[in-house]
Amino acid sequence: MKIHEYQAKELFRAAGVPVLQGMVARNADEAKDAYNKLGGAIAVVKAQIHAGGRGKGTVTEKPEQHGVELVKSADDAARVAENLLGNHLVTIQTGPEGQRVNQVFVESGCNIARELYLGIVLDRAASLPVLMVSTEGGMEIEKVAEETPEKILKEHFDPHVGLESYQVRKLCKAMGISGKAARSADLFMKKICQLYVDLDCALLEVNPLVITGDDEMIALDAKVTFDDNAMFRHKDIAELRDDAEEEPSELRAAASGLSFVKLDGNIACLVNGAGLAMSTMDIIKHHGGEPANFLDVGGGANKAQVTEAFRILLADPHVKAVLVNIFGGIARCTTIADALIAASKEVGFNVPLVVRLEGTEVEEGRRMLEESDVEIINAVGLTDAAKKVVEAAGV
Repeated sequence: MKIHEYQAKELFRAAGVPVLQGMVARNADEAKDAYNKLGGAIAVVKAQIHAGGRGKGTVTEKPEQHGVELVKSADDAARVAENLLGNHLVTIQTGPEGQRVNQVFVESGCNIARELYLGIVLDRAASLPVLMVSTEGGMEIEKVAEETPEKILKEHFDPHVGLESYQVRKLCKAMGISGKAARSADLFMKKICQLYVDLDCALLEVNPLVITGDDEMIALDAKVTFDDNAMFRHKDIAELRDDAEEEPSELRAAASGLSFVKLDGNIACLVNGAGLAMSTMDIIKHHGGEPANFLDVGGGANKAQVTEAFRILLADPHVKAVLVNIFGGIARCTTIADALIAASKEVGFNVPLVVRLEGTEVEEGRRMLEESDVEIINAVGLTDAAKKVVEAAGV
C-alpha cells in the first residue's frame, strides 16, 4: 500500500522525524492561502501522485510545467497549482499516459547546505532491515547503484533493538558529517528506522534528505509503502489509501481476495501460486508473448473468485488470449474445472482460452472440461501452454 508524501510526513512528524511545515491544496486558491499561512519568503509546490521523479516530470497539458517548483509569491503558488491540478504528470515511473494530479503539497522552503539520500528496505538475504544512505541526494538511486555503487552505504539493524549510535557515527564519518549535524543525524536516523519497524513498512525513502545551514537533518521528501499483510494492525494507516491513485482492476481484485497486478501485454494469466505465476509470465515472454497481468487466485480459489477473475481479465480490451495454468494442490483440478465451466456461462469467453491442468484430480478435471461446452485449447506442460497461447494471441 502506498501513501502520498504529505501523508508520510504527517507520520514522520508524529514519530519525531524532522520535517518542514506544509499544507495540502486542492485548488489554486487553497495553494495561494497555504503560501500566505506558511509565511516564508519561498515555498515549494509539489504534485501529489504515487510515482517518483516528479521534479523532472512534465505535465501533458502544460509541457513547460514540472511536478515540483519553487515559488516566491502567493500568486506563483496559485499559478503552479492551477497548471498541475486536474492535469496529468508524466514521470519515469508513470508511463507515457501519466497520472492525474488531484492535490498539491505547498511546503516551506529552507536553507539547504547538503543533499543526501536515505532509504530503508528489508534485506531478505540477511533477514534484517537495512538502512542505506548516500551523498548523492536528489539523484535516481538506481542510477547511483549502477554507476557508482560504492557511494551507497549500508547498515543492517535488529528491528527489536533499532539502529545504534555507533552505526550512525560510522555512516556520518563516511559521508563527512560531523559536529551538530552528526548529532542531528543520530536523532533522525534512529527515529526513522524505528518508524519503519513500528508501521510495518515495505519501503521508506527520503530523497533528498537535507542538512540545512543550521546543521539540522530534515526529510525534504518522503516515500513510504506498507506491507499489505500487516494492515490489519494499522487501521488508521489503511484509511490513508487513495483509491484514485490505484489501478481500478487491482482494487476490484483485492476486494475478492485475488492478487492481481495489471501489466502492458495482451496475454492474460490466471494461475494459482505466486511462484507459478511468475514462471508463467517468464515463459510467455520467452516464447515471444507479453503478459497482460499477474494474477494469483491462491490455493483456496472458489467459483466466485475464478468467475470474478475472468471478469477482470476480459474487461481489459488489450487481452487477446488467456492462459489458465493450474497446479492442483490445495485447490483441486476438479474445483478449477468446475469454476471455469461456471465462469464461461456467467462471463462468456470472447478470446482464445488455453488451459493447462496438473496435480490433484487432474484427469477428472480434464474430463469435466472436455465434456463441457467450453471452448478451450488443452495444453500438456507449461512449454506447450506458452507456445499455444502466444500463437492464439496472434503474436
